[in-house]
Amino acid sequence: MRATRDISDRDDLDVLLRRFYTAAFADPLIGPFFTRIAGTDLEVHLPHITDFWERALFRTAGYGRDAFAPHAALHATRPLTAAHFGRWVQLWHASVDGLHTGPRAERAKAQGERIALALLRRLGGPGADTRGAGGGFVPLAALELRSVA
Repeated sequence: MRATRDISDRDDLDVLLRRFYTAAFADPLIGPFFTRIAGTDLEVHLPHITDFWERALFRTAGYGRDAFAPHAALHATRPLTAAHFGRWVQLWHASVDGLHTGPRAERAKAQGERIALALLRRLGGPGADTRGAGGGFVPLAALELRSVA
């Protein structure tokens, strides 16, 4: 499928998020966080995460949940690293780019990068390693550089 238009509504977000989570659940590095550790039920999770992204991109939905708490619980069970967040960013970018092009698609990717960095820093404290480790992952430090450029 070729990306031909921008993200325009909640239905687009639903398709995008299903595509992303299909890839994320199957990914050998981050998939276990969703499937084995958190036991994520996509049909339960999807309306909440769609609300989150709808609010982030369209400023329309009310998202009143604590997005940090589930990540903190996962991190307490098995530490989340720069490599995990870097892989999340890669899959998010690939999902967005595979379906959409335009200002909202770019905003979705930039917001995903900001979220990944913020979560990593909050989970890991002030000295959090944002470099990642090999394996073709996007070092989150590169995202830091891009954000100040």
